[in-house]
Amino acid sequence: MAFASSIQFCSLQWLLILLCLGNTFSQSIVKTLPGFSGLLPFKLETGYVNVERSEFFYYFVESQGNPLTDPLILLQIGGPGCTGLTGLFNQIGPLAFDSSTYQAALPSLKLVPNSWTQIASIIFIDAPIGTGFSYSTCAEDYIVSSDTNTASMLGKFIRKWLEGHLRFKANPFFVGGDSYGGLLAPIITREIVEGNKAGLEPFINLEGYYVGSPHTDTNLEENSKIPYAYGMGLISSRLFERAKRSCKGEYLNVEPTNLKCLEDLAKISECTGNLNIHHILRPNCSLSLPMPNKDKQARRSIEETNSRYNRHRYLNFWCKVYIYLYFY
Repeated sequence: MAFASSIQFCSLQWLLILLCLGNTFSQSIVKTLPGFSGLLPFKLETGYVNVERSEFFYYFVESQGNPLTDPLILLQIGGPGCTGLTGLFNQIGPLAFDSSTYQAALPSLKLVPNSWTQIASIIFIDAPIGTGFSYSTCAEDYIVSSDTNTASMLGKFIRKWLEGHLRFKANPFFVGGDSYGGLLAPIITREIVEGNKAGLEPFINLEGYYVGSPHTDTNLEENSKIPYAYGMGLISSRLFERAKRSCKGEYLNVEPTNLKCLEDLAKISECTGNLNIHHILRPNCSLSLPMPNKDKQARRSIEETNSRYNRHRYLNFWCKVYIYLYFY
């Protein structure tokens, strides 16, 4: 009986500890990084913010201009499931991998002189849950997820983050979205607007949102590719007009019985199939990497002997997409 009471008391202690931890957030100042020589010439903070049953991990770079007045940005990377580290090291952050010195070992880091952090403070977040170092204490959160739920949680995240960083409370605030994050940015912004209207604290000085190469609507995007191909001179006017007539502007969900449309689309594919869909002037090189949500275990592996992606093959990094090898 006494043993059972002791077990119950210990369980209660752990429950209280977990509840206390759930109401706090942790943060650390990072002064050095592997691959970078010397102290970082900017302020880098990493940490966790608790939202409901989840812990969101973030990288925060303070503006190298005037951090007390410069804009504050919450950046949501694409995927969904791409770590905020890609934004920090491969997009608008102050550091980048130096591919010129890479020898399939520890990559070197170099400063980016025209980074956005010259004029803004940026929060690079690992979201949704299961991305990067962000995690949940409930297994269901990894299975049942939605864009609206993620947006709601990130709206709560930024308010809790500001509670621990009150000196940024009055700064102009922007939500940023890249790729799939372009779909989330407006929803997160709406969450913040509604929270402000409801009187939630702290009040967020929202100025707007921006998106870069955003995902918006699959049908709209896919159906715009053929008019784009014609506009860029990739297909003839004759083929384009014929496809317009046979497909009636619907190039994605084509009826199997519409043989003329399917034939025209096959000919268009012959003209454009070998092009880089993200940038037609760049080489169409690809990597056999797992999709973010389909192989989390592979993304988390940091064994130096892991040659799954044959990194030596890409040592010259002649193609821009190869830079993503660093994140594996």
